[in-house]
Amino acid sequence: MAKLTVKDFDVTSKRVLVRVDFNVPLDDELNITDDKRIAAALPTIKYLLNAGAKVILCSHLGRPKGAFDPKYSLAPVARRLAELLPETNVIFAEDVIGADAKAKAAALKDGEVLLLENVRFHKEETDNDENFARELASMAELYVSDAFGTVHRAHASTEGVAKFLPAAAGFLIEKELNFLMGALEEPARPFVAIMGGAKVGDKIGVIKNLLEKCDTLLIGGGMAYTFFKAQGLNIGDSLLDKDNIDLAAELLTYAKEKGVKLLLPVDTVVARAFDKDAEHMTVPSNAIPDGWQGLDIGEKTRELFRAEILPAATVIWNGPMGVFEFPAFAKGTEAVARACADCPGVTIIGGGDSASAVKECGLDDDMSHISTGGGASLELLEGKVLPGIAALNDK
Repeated sequence: MAKLTVKDFDVTSKRVLVRVDFNVPLDDELNITDDKRIAAALPTIKYLLNAGAKVILCSHLGRPKGAFDPKYSLAPVARRLAELLPETNVIFAEDVIGADAKAKAAALKDGEVLLLENVRFHKEETDNDENFARELASMAELYVSDAFGTVHRAHASTEGVAKFLPAAAGFLIEKELNFLMGALEEPARPFVAIMGGAKVGDKIGVIKNLLEKCDTLLIGGGMAYTFFKAQGLNIGDSLLDKDNIDLAAELLTYAKEKGVKLLLPVDTVVARAFDKDAEHMTVPSNAIPDGWQGLDIGEKTRELFRAEILPAATVIWNGPMGVFEFPAFAKGTEAVARACADCPGVTIIGGGDSASAVKECGLDDDMSHISTGGGASLELLEGKVLPGIAALNDK
């Protein structure tokens, strides 16, 4: 369902509360080590500033457990934001809904930015407390959601405030919805989905939903071994999701019934131990020896998966193909990343580890879209209603 966006409102001289994702990594001296999330919010912030809005930003940082903790203060973010917006007066409030925030919000001029302190310094934020949401909303005339990584949580600043203000999507959320919902609702075909990661149990809902929509499903990563086990194969010491062996068998049957080509690795890189320097070799998937464990997809599988990915018109990828933190077992993930980069179709990377892998390979610019929210994108792919999206006004 289409949602109103920031462009659907006249924001001139209006106080606009924007939920951003400034949950950035900090070092021990509280210096920001990666400001990509701040940069990702700039298109929406700049649009509002250019339109003459009074911009009030709110975000969480870390998990301060509902109490003030200086190491989770957004003060370093305010300083970085001021550097990224050199011609803008960036003001920092020392609280969220207290006297300082309210006074600074009331005094805000057109084209100025106010960043509130960490919303998670109040336990009412994660409790989605109605009074807290009302107080937060009272400082503004319009709410804009632009933190995709948080929309799967019904918190006060992601869902609660939308009950008290007209609510629209920012450019980041609009882009996420256009790509992810577009791929699920009207994908250009052939549509290839790639699932990796460790446990089948974590992605059952996603796999089921994708089997309703895709033409081909490629399965790699740790979860592949549970599918092998479901087929009666020996998996040695490989990762096994014991509780979901029967379910893996059901998914294989369901794929057949739906006419979806479900491909599992034909060969696997096995190691004597879960260690970056472990002795390893490549074996056929039906010949994993006892005492060895699968840590990556093999060379033939990389070629097989590439042959499926290249002609696709739509590709969605979520989850690595192996233990990509260890260079010896990162080749499968790198091969899939390169195949997606070389695919002329729409390529969507579903956040989390897949996004990290693509960035590590230096292939970010070759993808159509890299999701900024791992958990949110997974729930969307599963067909779940995301509370922070549902709360926005429909077109």
